[in-house]
Amino acid sequence: MSKTPSNNSKKVTGKAFDAKLFFRLIQFVKNYKLQFLVASASTILLALVAAVRPWLLQQIVDNYITHKNAAELLKYIIYMFVALFTEVLLQFLFIYFANWLGQHIIKDLRIKVYKHLLSFKMQYFTTSPVGKLVTRVVSDIETIASVFGQGLFMIISDLLKMLVIIFLMLYMNWRLALIVLTVLPIIIYATKVFQIKIKGAFQEVRNQISNLNSFVQERVTGMKIVQLFTREDIEFNKFREINEKHKKAHVRTVWYFSIFFPVAEILTSIALGFVVWYGGLQATNNSAISIGKIMSFIVMSQMLFRPLRQIADKFNTLQMGMVAADRVFTVLDEEEKEPDLGTCQKPSLKGTISFKNVVFSYLKGEPVLKGISFDVKQGETVAIVGATGAGKSTIINLLNRFYKIDSGEILIDDLDISKYKLSTLRNNIAVVLQDVFLFADTIYNNIILTNKEISLAEVEAAAEKIGVKKFIETLPQGFNYNVKERGAMLSSGQRQLIAFLRAYVTKPSILILDEATSSIDSHSEKRIQKATDKITQNRTSIIIAHRLATVKKADRIIVLDKGQIVEQGTHKELLAKQGFYSRLYEIQFVKATG
Repeated sequence: MSKTPSNNSKKVTGKAFDAKLFFRLIQFVKNYKLQFLVASASTILLALVAAVRPWLLQQIVDNYITHKNAAELLKYIIYMFVALFTEVLLQFLFIYFANWLGQHIIKDLRIKVYKHLLSFKMQYFTTSPVGKLVTRVVSDIETIASVFGQGLFMIISDLLKMLVIIFLMLYMNWRLALIVLTVLPIIIYATKVFQIKIKGAFQEVRNQISNLNSFVQERVTGMKIVQLFTREDIEFNKFREINEKHKKAHVRTVWYFSIFFPVAEILTSIALGFVVWYGGLQATNNSAISIGKIMSFIVMSQMLFRPLRQIADKFNTLQMGMVAADRVFTVLDEEEKEPDLGTCQKPSLKGTISFKNVVFSYLKGEPVLKGISFDVKQGETVAIVGATGAGKSTIINLLNRFYKIDSGEILIDDLDISKYKLSTLRNNIAVVLQDVFLFADTIYNNIILTNKEISLAEVEAAAEKIGVKKFIETLPQGFNYNVKERGAMLSSGQRQLIAFLRAYVTKPSILILDEATSSIDSHSEKRIQKATDKITQNRTSIIIAHRLATVKKADRIIVLDKGQIVEQGTHKELLAKQGFYSRLYEIQFVKATG
């Protein structure tokens, strides 16, 4: 069975930086080396330039304001402006290229994840909530951008800036530096505790966002069922419960923020008070500590503590990015691809099909097909009938290699289907399903599925042949009519006709109709029966049907029951046997007319 994407239940350790995850992310930087170098260089230079301002401030106050030297004062003011302009320029380069890099990395990562999802087996999507997959591909990947834009680079920049400031403080006056640094271990400890608590809170926030997305997606998609069964109040109450959990998760993060920042602010204010007190006492006693040095230390203290307070928030941003990266890489690490080890590539196949003693189970130990064997000749139309759960649709899934069989062989043109390239196999098989899926696009694009090699003229000619063109031309804009999401603007019968045309224009070697008339009215069924006769002509066809009226004309009918073939023959032959098929036919027709 496929595994559902992880909800990231790993133990919260407060570790904001995961080296393995980061090195996986950094692999996406190799295409943007210049931008990475610019962002890295500006990060280092920002730390150095930032330390120039407090030093210039001391020089201005002690040497030129106190001694009233206007000429030199103007020169140093110009130096100050140059330093500020340089810092602004470096800040621009840093912010622009760090965020530019983040956006390009997530663009590449999103493409990789989406391409990876496209190759997954069908079983993965049947066991994985759609809302959670959407969250991984969209919002989780968007969060990863913050690792570069507001996370890692910002943290490195702040740490470098703090390191330079500490060295400058010690160089200028080690006593004042020690006063400032006294509160540093306390703030660092508080920051560490904060990181641990906030990471757990943010993990819960991400989980609740996934749950909310999944719930809303399902209910909006199934709104018709909700309203038909008057479940509005029930579903609304469920939504309120999930939304309440989402709110509580966010409030928990707010609680930690509201504790940490005031504590950090008080500690830094205390440190500044001691600097002013001690420095002022020394200055009044004609010590080596000057007014300019005290002012410089006040500025440097702010430059030291402000990033330290903000660094916790940036660690949170980095943590959220790492949590999101872990979720995304969990999807990338899913080994759910259908192995495409086949080498045989052909533009077209003859279309002969052989099932040889095929055994298959969705769940281990619970076989759905129990040694199925049958042959379909080229150009033959074979119908497969049976009760719900007999294994009819499973045969189609196996033929398309959506699942791997437990044992036996499935051959097309006397070659095992595993020997074909997946593209060759599926390009030669067209399937019309009971539940037709149409994209929110034009009828033309839904028919060709963006295959521009099929022209509008070809589609119109094909539509004419199978009797579909007239109904399409009655719609506004004809083939350019937008059917909206899931084809909501069309009836079920009209959607089926579009699906028939979609299958017909691909000119498949093998055609499969899976319960294609089970949910439509009798008028639409006649039109679809006409289309069926046309598109199955001289083409290997398999018709899966529950309604036996649709299979009377089949060359052969295979009757399934509990995963085994119980009868085979034409419609007349099977009726004459007075067996399983005859009983099904009697239930559907004799009793219905009686």
